[in-house]
Amino acid sequence: MGSTTSKTTSDVPSAVDEKRNVSQVTASLSGLSIASPTSLDGSLTLSNIASWEDQISADSKAQLARTVLVHSDIRDVLVSRQSRITTTHIFNHEIDFKTGPITNQKSSGRCWLFATTNVLRYDIMKKLKLKEFQLSQSYLFFWDKLNKSNYYLELMIENAELPIDDRVVNHLSGDLISDGGQWDMAVNLLENYGIVPQTVYPESTHSSLSAPLNTLLKTKLREDALALRKLSTELKASSMSAQTVTVALRAEKEKQMKEIYKIMTAVLGVPPMPNEKFVWEYYDADGKVGRWEGTPLEYYKAFSSKHYPAKDSFSLVNDPRNDYSQLITIDKLGNFWGGRRILYVNTEIENMKAAVIKMIKAGVPVFFGCDVGQSSERLAGLMNTTLFNYEATFDITLGLTKAQRLQTNESAMTHAMVISGVHLDADGKPVRYKVENSWGDAPGNQGYFVMTDDWFNEFVYQVVVPKSLAPKELVAVYEKGTAKVLPPWDPMGTLA
Repeated sequence: MGSTTSKTTSDVPSAVDEKRNVSQVTASLSGLSIASPTSLDGSLTLSNIASWEDQISADSKAQLARTVLVHSDIRDVLVSRQSRITTTHIFNHEIDFKTGPITNQKSSGRCWLFATTNVLRYDIMKKLKLKEFQLSQSYLFFWDKLNKSNYYLELMIENAELPIDDRVVNHLSGDLISDGGQWDMAVNLLENYGIVPQTVYPESTHSSLSAPLNTLLKTKLREDALALRKLSTELKASSMSAQTVTVALRAEKEKQMKEIYKIMTAVLGVPPMPNEKFVWEYYDADGKVGRWEGTPLEYYKAFSSKHYPAKDSFSLVNDPRNDYSQLITIDKLGNFWGGRRILYVNTEIENMKAAVIKMIKAGVPVFFGCDVGQSSERLAGLMNTTLFNYEATFDITLGLTKAQRLQTNESAMTHAMVISGVHLDADGKPVRYKVENSWGDAPGNQGYFVMTDDWFNEFVYQVVVPKSLAPKELVAVYEKGTAKVLPPWDPMGTLA
């Protein structure tokens, strides 16, 4: 039984006291030009709703909106005709070689791997005079997923002493083997496993439809993590040295990883080993047969750009919450245990645009990260901040800044694509950008999207730039290597 203290009659506010309190609150609010609420206790009352309905039902524009929008997708009805007309797929600067076909990630979150391979295939196709060609996204997907599984289990070993409901442990056990990734993760894959043509390791059902495989792997890995935590507690209780405990835990982890590998090879197929030779035969644009033999690592070294190698490119980001000209990293985010860290150089948006223009003029396609779901229209392939007439239709203001969107989880870097062209005005300022997506050739202009400069300002977070084409002062920030560490759950840690 509890020991709740009973209230005396004098503790209960009278009707007169309540009325006096309301009057005092109302008087205080009037001095601040703030209206008094109908419900002082914060509950939603029927009188609230009745009052709102009386006002809205007398508004002819609101009544028209109710008539039309209840039957339709608001994105179709409220799209701006003018924005569609002015946002044209015309660009006065494009890279000098068009790749193909437009790729399709289908029902998977592999956009960053498609963006990476779409950038890399440019040099291969140009060098070998290929008409159509794809690198194997599935090959990189396999090795990434396997390494992310190992990365997660290593984090569980490293943080075994933290409570199971600790925020760090809980976060890490969320989307622990996401399909998404970042440029530095891609470099880890390329440098350790190389690349292969898609015909050497083609798509499988669950590389294109990743959810069922992810569900199975996450269930198994979470179970494995609990087993490692239990074993860690038992070993430490036996007074073993920290080094001996770690060795024992890693031996157990390797047994678990063998099971993960078994599942993945059954579902995705056994990939070529990075040092295993394969034969690739192909037709060039003239119909001539070509042949290449070597390992995935040799293929990567033979065909990757000599002027702009992937390992020498780094990420410029625009995060207004943090200081500019600052190196940023995310705690406990990666895919390779002991591999290349995820690093961003935070800079003004104009520096990122200048880098994009410089790369396009140099004939270099640009990997970039953005929030593609914001103010965009998939069918027409438009990304424009004035695309939808929400504010005028509903008499509302949507005025969050880029920093505020990050602070409130309204926006984050959720998708990676490739910029392959830009349209400049008479003063050399960007007006719009040509974007190669990985959603097949049905959306947009045969798979290509157009992004306005205003949209770039608000929803582009990252561009990947070779050191030789980046501002020297930003290269110096990157090479200095002293980074501000953001927590694992920071929105800049969202994987594209």
